[in-house]
Amino acid sequence: MWKRVLEITLLGFSTAFLLLSIGVVVWYKYRPVNTTPLMLKRSWEYGYTLPISHKETWITLSDFSPELVHAVIQSEDARFWQHNGFDYEEISKMLEQHKNNGTIWRGCSTLSQQTAKNVFTLGSNTYFRKAIEAYFTVLIEVIWGKERILEVYLNIAETGAGLYGLPAACRTYYHKDVGKVNLKEACALAICLPNPIHRDPQWAYTQDAYHIEQLYERCLCNYNLKYTLP
Repeated sequence: MWKRVLEITLLGFSTAFLLLSIGVVVWYKYRPVNTTPLMLKRSWEYGYTLPISHKETWITLSDFSPELVHAVIQSEDARFWQHNGFDYEEISKMLEQHKNNGTIWRGCSTLSQQTAKNVFTLGSNTYFRKAIEAYFTVLIEVIWGKERILEVYLNIAETGAGLYGLPAACRTYYHKDVGKVNLKEACALAICLPNPIHRDPQWAYTQDAYHIEQLYERCLCNYNLKYTLP
């Protein structure tokens, strides 16, 4: 009897989670994502002394500088338009490098995975979080599509201490509208995304100019792949 009750309870929780998660993803397909679990977590870590700073109005994908979008994709996920949410080619390279050289496991998260992590999890470094992230990655790939994933990422990505979204970063660091950033400025901003708490464009220009130039040249070489609707 208790086994049957447990089975029914687990089925009920699973069904509720499935319906709720799909409902939330559908909601955010059409509504701005103004606050995320990561934003709330950071606010708590800062002792609620640092306000969440992001643009009050949602910026649509078409209003972003094409150079900025292109630089972010080339820096964070060059095969964004080709994969289904998981870059199996990059994962294979990472596994091969680890096997041959014993190198430390490195991140292979796509923009889709990063968006799922930021919007639907607290970003903790656990297998449970990674499983939830993978689940929501599949959902947003199916329900949102690539353009919406990219738009959400650009609006909510962490870009500094208490700073979220590329629009807020452009206003803070360049005093420019997000649609007026040039390619060099975009590259300096993009290479800070993996560690935005400790990096900003000024740091990049003085401490990591080599990688700015590398990304800049890569963007120029692949300029025909810059953001356009597929």
